[in-house]
Amino acid sequence: MTELRKDDRPDTPPVRLQFTRTNGPVDDLIDGLMEQVGGIRHPQWVREMILAALKAGQENECAADLKLMNSTLKEMRFTAKVFSAYAGVKKVTVFGSARTRSGEPIYEMARLFGKQLSEAGYMVITGGGPGIMQAVNEGAGSERSFGVNIRLPFEQKSNPVVEGNPRSITYKYFFNRKVAFLKEADAVALFPGGFGTLDEAMETLTLLQTGKRYPLPLILIDEPGGTYWSHWERFIRNELLDRGLISAMDFRFFERVHSVDEAVRRINRFYRRYHSLRFVGERLVLRLQSPIPPEAAERLAREFADILQPGGGMTWGSALAEEADEPEIIHLPRLILDFNHKDFGRLRALIDLLNDA
Repeated sequence: MTELRKDDRPDTPPVRLQFTRTNGPVDDLIDGLMEQVGGIRHPQWVREMILAALKAGQENECAADLKLMNSTLKEMRFTAKVFSAYAGVKKVTVFGSARTRSGEPIYEMARLFGKQLSEAGYMVITGGGPGIMQAVNEGAGSERSFGVNIRLPFEQKSNPVVEGNPRSITYKYFFNRKVAFLKEADAVALFPGGFGTLDEAMETLTLLQTGKRYPLPLILIDEPGGTYWSHWERFIRNELLDRGLISAMDFRFFERVHSVDEAVRRINRFYRRYHSLRFVGERLVLRLQSPIPPEAAERLAREFADILQPGGGMTWGSALAEEADEPEIIHLPRLILDFNHKDFGRLRALIDLLNDA
């Protein structure tokens, strides 16, 4: 392994580090460290993380900043480790009040929801605490549950279903926890809840609206006759839509239901034909479980010309060369379009029509 000369050590000015391979012996040391440790996957990204840590150490006088970066990296590393073993299993993230008590109608709905999701082949992700979270975990069972908890001075502790579970994670920071909730989800469902539930609802909507989270079902569940989400939607319509702060198409991002059966049906419907999407350069590739009839394809091309780049097109085909790193889905048919990168509500409408074709 290359060593720094004595006159390059801390009693001399710091080495000016770059993410490009222009760091001389420092690059050699990092390469040697990874080789000595062994088993490093994707070394180009590990190298940049090491460099980022070194640069942060040079640039930050405040220990609190470094502690935050350190905790964040460690929490996200453990998150990836826990979830990676279940990458091929669809998961539904469920939010709701920690204060809902066992025996309340909405608690029993949440328990049934967890049970039906498990029976349909899904795993569930909850905040791992009491109330709605515990109900969903009870319904799904320990083996089909993740608990994504947060350290708080009150109220939040692991529920009995996920306590001690290898799929239970406790976070220091809410922002890391939010990444886990939404990065790993194939659908999101919300029962009535407090500030935290509403925060997660708006976070998910913001990510869907801006395209920072690829499309997924966002289901708002209330008990029969319940008004929680209808009152919320009324506020969104009266105060946001009527003022021109959002568009009517933004209402495609969520669906309100009053039964567990309907909630599960809506999630299943989203994946009836649609599988996933990926951006390849400027092109958006929609991967489908099955092709659609030719007449339906012609209709889609006409109805959704408005979401294309000027002069862009929409074509049917097979996997692009850049998708070779996903061999397990290389066989799926593709809809490839020159998407304008802004009309994500309309993109959701396109996916819905693909599923219904």
